[in-house]
Amino acid sequence: MKKFLTSLAIVGICFLLTACGGKKEEDKLAAIKESGVLKVGTSAEFAPFEFHTMVDGKDKIVGADMDLAQALADKLGVKLKIEDMEFNAVLATLKEGKVDLGIAGISATPERQKSFDFSANYYNPPQKVVINKKNAANYNSIASLKGKKIGAQKGSIQEDIVKEQMQDPQIVSVAKVPNLILEVKQGSIDALVVEETVGAAYIAQNPELQFATIDLKSSEDEAYAIAMQKGSDTLKSEIDKIIKELIDSGEIEKYVNENTAIANKTTKE
Repeated sequence: MKKFLTSLAIVGICFLLTACGGKKEEDKLAAIKESGVLKVGTSAEFAPFEFHTMVDGKDKIVGADMDLAQALADKLGVKLKIEDMEFNAVLATLKEGKVDLGIAGISATPERQKSFDFSANYYNPPQKVVINKKNAANYNSIASLKGKKIGAQKGSIQEDIVKEQMQDPQIVSVAKVPNLILEVKQGSIDALVVEETVGAAYIAQNPELQFATIDLKSSEDEAYAIAMQKGSDTLKSEIDKIIKELIDSGEIEKYVNENTAIANKTTKE
């Protein structure tokens, strides 16, 4: 009898743990709706996806990712709250539960997928090498940059691209892309690997710079996705559904194009 009761107790405990586990997954979406606020972590120096600009005399974070975040909040029927921080802090803040989602041009690499859940990919950008125009004749191939100082945003997929595709690079990892752009202009680094649309926005602001005629390999690992805490099955399902709607309707591409124009216009003013 004692053995039978013990078995029942074990079954009961397992049932409770399973139920609690299931409830935890459900709660991520339910908690957002109950709170009435969707908290999104980003790093707003990555035009045209997230960047600062003046709107009606006030500083505002805008960008394609921010339009996506607003669309998600609207579809979920909640308000949007943006938390701005350095890129390499976005996932750490998400893991601590201080934000609900990480939307900052984040790639769902296999390594990151060990610690976070990710939505379906919503944008796959080509990767480019930014150089100073005065070096265009010298830096025109992977081999020409062998052993050179190559910049990449700290904690980004571009760090991996430099390591995997460049020859014996001296990697310079910096938290903010504008600082890397300045270093390329000043000559303290030789080149910078960055996503094409982002690079184009900075080149428009800095006529001393250009894309090098160097082809980099692209993969699905480099596509952008939305990061969320592990165990976010229901939330992920809802977000994936919304992303599909936005891609099918052409809204995502529209966000990118419109915010590229805003970033370029802001530069000229």
